[in-house]
Amino acid sequence: MAKTAIVTGASRGIGKMCALELAKHFDCVVINSLQNKEMLDTVKQEIINIGASCHAFLGDVSDYNYVKSMIDTCVNETGSIDLLVNNAGISYVGLLTDMSPSDWNNIVNTNLTSVFNYCNTVVPYMVRQKSGHIINISSMWGIDGASCEVAYSATKGGINAFTKALAKELAPSNIRVNAIAPGAVDTDMNNNLSDEEKREFESTIPIGRMANPTEIAQMVYSLYESPAYLTGEVIKIDGGYL
Repeated sequence: MAKTAIVTGASRGIGKMCALELAKHFDCVVINSLQNKEMLDTVKQEIINIGASCHAFLGDVSDYNYVKSMIDTCVNETGSIDLLVNNAGISYVGLLTDMSPSDWNNIVNTNLTSVFNYCNTVVPYMVRQKSGHIINISSMWGIDGASCEVAYSATKGGINAFTKALAKELAPSNIRVNAIAPGAVDTDMNNNLSDEEKREFESTIPIGRMANPTEIAQMVYSLYESPAYLTGEVIKIDGGYL
């Protein structure tokens, strides 16, 4: 069996850097993206260059049937799932009253329902193995809430509660469930900020800058390697912002 990690939303940003970091330590890294096939293929090749094997899947993480097919294929090819990183997510910046029901459903399905889909399909395999670790990528806004990001904050708060509850459910099966709550990270998700807005926001962060996605990826692997007694936690990595 190949030691295997799965990373969703891995064509760029935090997901890409997680996949590349995990490729240093796992036999196989399985990656996913909604679209951006060329970018996903580039990440796949980078993983292979590092020395791990890679399976790349294009599809919608909010589609349960797609997720189940992906996980079944993954297990058939590798024989094992050791780490699941639920990273796929989108943002919505704007007033709540400007959101349409379809905007709301889209962000809830992508950010939160996807976590259910992957956990629901992965957990039975981990239970049979009597081992495994699930790491959900949340946000500091899931802890504190952000003005003009109500829906995003709600989905990340949901991930935090989901993480704590599932950790209790799976602890007897030797499966850990934790979450990482990054602060502002220098990725495409923050491209809506002008240079001036970015500098102004960074001035409110005690460490004086946004995080690099590599730092979040290193935190993911550090959490995976942490003592077995650590489960059900939401760990902030926000430069001291909260």
